[in-house]
Amino acid sequence: MDLSTLSPAPGSRRERRRVGRGIGSGRGKTSGRGHKGQKSRSGGNVRPGFEGGQKPLQLRLPKRGFYNPFRVEYAVVNIAALEDRFEAGAEVTPETLRAAGLVKHPDDKVKILATGELTKPLTVRVHAFSKAAQEKIAAAGGKAEVI
Repeated sequence: MDLSTLSPAPGSRRERRRVGRGIGSGRGKTSGRGHKGQKSRSGGNVRPGFEGGQKPLQLRLPKRGFYNPFRVEYAVVNIAALEDRFEAGAEVTPETLRAAGLVKHPDDKVKILATGELTKPLTVRVHAFSKAAQEKIAAAGGKAEVI
């Protein structure tokens, strides 16, 4: 077997349909577009969602909720993850959390939540803490600092 003998699997390739090649071809004259009308013209069609002048569905449905442009999204990290990944006395920052694989995106603000237990004293410097997480870090002998 060599490159000159290779061919696609049977039925995996289909020839392009050639329209407008005479009435005997079955796709001649109007080339499958029917007679007259917008869709028979070159470049003629309606945009997606257009319903012939009727009010389109996306405008008929009620709008719900609102968008808050000032909302701050945080990447959340639980205390249990800090217990597993960091040694006693370590300094935990957004950069070290990224290096440890706990925060994915480099621009994410980080918030520490209180799920799990902490036994090691850690210095944690991130953007936000839950109140319970701050208490658990302090109880373990560490510091929780907001940056």
